[in-house]
Amino acid sequence: MKFSTITKAAGLALLSAVSLPNAALAANVDGPKVFWKLSMWGNPRALSAGMEEMAKNVSEATGGNFEIKIFYGAQLSSNRENLDGIKLNAFEGAAICNFYHPGKNPAWMVFSLPFLPLGDPKVDKYVRGKMMSHPAIVADMEKWNAVPYVSGLLPQYEILGKGDAPTDLDGWKGLRVRAGGGLGTAMEKLGSVKQTLPAGETSTAFQRGALDAAAFPYTYAHVSFKIADEADWYTSNLAPGTSECGWVLNKTAYEALPEQYQKLLDDNRELVMDVEQAAYAAADAKNLPEFEKSMQKIVYTDEQLAAFKEVAGQPVWDAWIADNKDKFDSQGVFDAIWEYAAEVQ
Repeated sequence: MKFSTITKAAGLALLSAVSLPNAALAANVDGPKVFWKLSMWGNPRALSAGMEEMAKNVSEATGGNFEIKIFYGAQLSSNRENLDGIKLNAFEGAAICNFYHPGKNPAWMVFSLPFLPLGDPKVDKYVRGKMMSHPAIVADMEKWNAVPYVSGLLPQYEILGKGDAPTDLDGWKGLRVRAGGGLGTAMEKLGSVKQTLPAGETSTAFQRGALDAAAFPYTYAHVSFKIADEADWYTSNLAPGTSECGWVLNKTAYEALPEQYQKLLDDNRELVMDVEQAAYAAADAKNLPEFEKSMQKIVYTDEQLAAFKEVAGQPVWDAWIADNKDKFDSQGVFDAIWEYAAEVQ
């Protein structure tokens, strides 16, 4: 079974059903001619749908004077070097995934810890939106002449794989699993062998037999990176965690913008996140029925999930806080996620 990749249009098709208070930015915003380049790897997909809509809004609001173009397929820079490109002023913005370069964004790695309270889309949007202005998150980007713009709001991960399905926790022992950050550490607690391949290389590793399973945001990324084309089984309720593939802006370029252009970008943050979530929902509605037709579905019991959280929850959290306490206020960053989540619930 082959799966078609979700495009920007799939997410935008749901916009009429989503409340987007900032979408109607038809009033003209006067200003100079500005052209921005944003660096992205892979193809247009749910993660980029919100930024594409933002770029459209900005262009319309300025009568075409402020143009923003996303360059895909690593045309401007590879996924692991986007922060380097921003520091060199090679482009004005980029998508980044925290686990591609943990040493470059140590505080951002909090988003990759397992079992954070981010499963509900409303909570996820609120927490990550607040965290983009957290001092430690901002400080990570300052080292690279970057400013956090908006979260990618990646859905909870699930795992697709080939071969014997791990229908119980013991089944994970020895499996080579593509998973980054704290999520990868959580899988190691089950006896898996963590692999940190870039997304675009994962399908090839499957085909060559160098990889047994891959954790990706469910379901859109499994389809976008053609993991679903290779897999025999999928987990449906493991929900071990997620990561942060967000968007950052070149600080020099942002500060050089006229104030009205800065405000225009800031006013579009809500739009970006709403479109992202709509696109993820559209992907699930399309992909899940196909998953069920072509792959074995794994559903873990409450007891199995509780056992997983016991070995891969608190111990992984504690280790991350201890390992980073001398780099930044790791306890404060971790606590902030739970505090913000409590404000919504």
